[in-house]
Amino acid sequence: MKRQFTYKESPQGILYLVATPIGNLSDLSTRALSVLKEVDVIAAEDTRNSGRLLAHFDIKKPLISLHEHNESEMSERVISLLMDKKNVAYISDAGSPGISDPGQRLVQKVLAADFPISYIPGPVAAITGLIPSGINSDHFLFYGFLDSRKSRRLQELEKLAGFPYTIIFYESPHRIKATIDDILSVFQHRKAVIARELTKIHEEYIYGSLDELATIDENSLKGEMVIIIEGLSEGEESIDEDTIYQALKTRIKSQMSAKDAIREVSILYKYPKNEVSRLYYQKLKKE
Repeated sequence: MKRQFTYKESPQGILYLVATPIGNLSDLSTRALSVLKEVDVIAAEDTRNSGRLLAHFDIKKPLISLHEHNESEMSERVISLLMDKKNVAYISDAGSPGISDPGQRLVQKVLAADFPISYIPGPVAAITGLIPSGINSDHFLFYGFLDSRKSRRLQELEKLAGFPYTIIFYESPHRIKATIDDILSVFQHRKAVIARELTKIHEEYIYGSLDELATIDENSLKGEMVIIIEGLSEGEESIDEDTIYQALKTRIKSQMSAKDAIREVSILYKYPKNEVSRLYYQKLKKE
């Protein structure tokens, strides 16, 4: 076990992970501004994008590029700077580093090299979307982006269908329609919210059921989006195994393939797919 203190004069360099605005530049905290002005070097996911942010606040520091394609390599560069007792700040394009953005591998490598890390908190799109959603925020799962491939996306959703707590996804405008359609097919008629253009001039929260959200004209949905969905309620879990077995048996008798029958029953009854599959192989297939 080791203990590191970052709120004191450090004999070695410190890595600061600095959250930046997700839209409204006024959301950059006073502390974040102070740290960015005081560090020796700033590492950024995109130096052009971050360069505009820093220019807005008249911050002039050496910039190095650290993104998902060079994170391992450039982490070593950051560690070299820390070894030279330089303080380094890392910022992603928007929001908090490491949350659906580069930064996690950097943190792991810096910790392994035994240098201190301090997080300067600020905007996170997931939380900004969740709080005004009206959907339970006592317990929630932040999932981030689903797979861009439909088959893999459906597999991910099927694993999440029985989760009893609020689930938060990120999605881009060119995939929002397909993603909402797939979530509806697996999660059925749950309450949900799409939050888009958060903290910007066209910020919008769209409230409704998944059925209603699936009818929205996708051309009206611009910008990066947060999707907040209520978890599976207790009442939805009261289906007994025999009901599942009979539903499965009916579909197999109608010449539906086992794969399609298992998937359809799992989605229709919100029952774990692996349990439906078990019933098929252990009971129905032997009849």
